[in-house]
Amino acid sequence: MEQSREERSMQAGFITLNGKPFFIRRWGDPALPPLLMLHGFPEYGGAWEELAKHLCDHFHCIAPDQRGYGQSWAPPKVGDYAASKLVADMAALIAESKAPVTVLGHDWGAAVAYGLAMFRPELVSRLIIANGVHPVPFQRALASGGAQAAASQYILALREEGSEAGLKKDEFAGLRALFSTNMDLGWLRGDRLARYQAEWSRPGRLRGMVNWYRASPLQIAAPGAPIPMPDLPLQRLHVPQPHLLVWGANDTALLLEATEGLEEFAPQLTRTEIQGCDHWLHHQKPQALAEVILRWTAQTV
Repeated sequence: MEQSREERSMQAGFITLNGKPFFIRRWGDPALPPLLMLHGFPEYGGAWEELAKHLCDHFHCIAPDQRGYGQSWAPPKVGDYAASKLVADMAALIAESKAPVTVLGHDWGAAVAYGLAMFRPELVSRLIIANGVHPVPFQRALASGGAQAAASQYILALREEGSEAGLKKDEFAGLRALFSTNMDLGWLRGDRLARYQAEWSRPGRLRGMVNWYRASPLQIAAPGAPIPMPDLPLQRLHVPQPHLLVWGANDTALLLEATEGLEEFAPQLTRTEIQGCDHWLHHQKPQALAEVILRWTAQTV
């Protein structure tokens, strides 16, 4: 049955998760299977609007502003952005559904999505990652001192205290430059850019966003100077669910080398590339991404 306009339009509001306020956007009939959509840096839940419009006939799309972003809770302390706390936020949101859900993550949202799949597997029925990385292959690439380590040196700059000031200067010119390095940011203009700047301008949000980097335990080698691979609890870092990895082929921030060996941790992995887009594939090719997701989910019911 075709949904009404009201069922397809976005609904938004605050809910309380683990005692703190979070802002949630939703598209589609709540009776449809839930799809939790987790944004990355430096976006917010509204980043999923284009994709959700292609998926909301099939899913109830749920897109939170994650901790530190948008209108959600943004504590100032770095320790409040530990991975376990970020995962706990979304575990509390999934609990609303009273059943496992399909989880989609992009960029830093992929880190939370992987955390849910690995540490709260009873909450996740299927895992979809769009240009995001599993912690083990990513850390291996960063430790090697190769191309991914070179592409990730900006993380060290972001971790420095006060880096937010440089990002905010001249109407967020620093943040926009970081956002678009060697990639197409043509989709971020006009009213959409104004909405992003409004979200970035909320008190404490830039610090909250950057604190995700500061709280991360990832170790990054200098280019050409490998470091020992950190000890990781490899046995705990497996993805038992059906897993789809969709890759915008022209990504220069996250490189395919950062996914090498993922099959070791995700035995039900399906890989798909989308040509003609980069890290921001969900903005550049939302219909193509939706088609990939719908084909795969139809095969993994």
